[in-house]
Amino acid sequence: MKRTILALLAALLVHGAGAAASARTIKLGTLAPEGSIWHEIIRDMAEAWKAVPGADIEVRIYPGGVAGDEADMVRKMRIGQLHAAALTGVGLAKIAPEILALQMPMMFRSDAELDYVRQRLGPRLEAILEAKGFKLLTWGDAGWVHVFAQRPVVYPDDLKPLKLFTWSGDTATLEAWQKAGFRPVPLAATDIHTALQSGLIEAFTTTPIAALSFQWFGLAKHMTNLKWAPLIGAVVISTRTWRALPDEAKPALLRAARDAGARLKRAVPKLGEEAVEVMKKHGLVVHQVPDDAVAAWERGARAGYASLVDVVVPAAMVAEVERLRDAYRASLATD
Repeated sequence: MKRTILALLAALLVHGAGAAASARTIKLGTLAPEGSIWHEIIRDMAEAWKAVPGADIEVRIYPGGVAGDEADMVRKMRIGQLHAAALTGVGLAKIAPEILALQMPMMFRSDAELDYVRQRLGPRLEAILEAKGFKLLTWGDAGWVHVFAQRPVVYPDDLKPLKLFTWSGDTATLEAWQKAGFRPVPLAATDIHTALQSGLIEAFTTTPIAALSFQWFGLAKHMTNLKWAPLIGAVVISTRTWRALPDEAKPALLRAARDAGARLKRAVPKLGEEAVEVMKKHGLVVHQVPDDAVAAWERGARAGYASLVDVVVPAAMVAEVERLRDAYRASLATD
């Protein structure tokens, strides 16, 4: 009788251990603060994943930079401390520098141009990411980057005297700004607010949604109305984690992620416009940029390519992006 009871207890313990092992918690990091559109979309994706039959997944989100800057998140995914992350182009470039070709300054003028190029290059970029150990779940951009500053900026020369935030660890971009006569200050994105308060920086580049979401604009109330570059984004998961998920659940998981990305894509343009209006009500001044100033920014951006191409981003990928962009522009001219 005693041996029977012990056998039953052992069986229960083994069963319990197996049940615990089958539960999967996926830790996902993001710089997006709670309440932002990106956090809401990621949360919706997490709920959809939880509901996928047979997946038995719980996504635990670490928002607002709790898991560190994007370079930290990439490193933590590589060693298994994180399983997934929502990254901007800066973080994605730590994995696959080719992605920065989509985020080169003044490369695109519209979402339509970016979409045309990415639709054609997307599969190749996803394959590069996968070869580096990361599965792209969905693209999820953050809008168009503008200059925000504590003083008016219309021409490039207006920005040169100001201490400008740049991402820490991005040496090539730092040197590109320096060579062009600017005053870049490398910092973690999580330090921007404090740096603006202390005077360590006086300007930064980001999207209107981010400037509002993080409340950075309150300390830099001048925005340059110039589309400097699209802020590329994506949700990625380590291939180690992805391969461990049930194969039968993967199509539904990927579908839920892509649906979330599509909702974000539809929402971001309007939210960007709304963010500007909200910030204007709280003191933001938007400075229009005349044609000669746009030309000056474009000349400066092109000059900066020499410090980035084949240093940070492969020249062949930049050339392919330019070829596809020009093909799109030519198609419009013939319509």
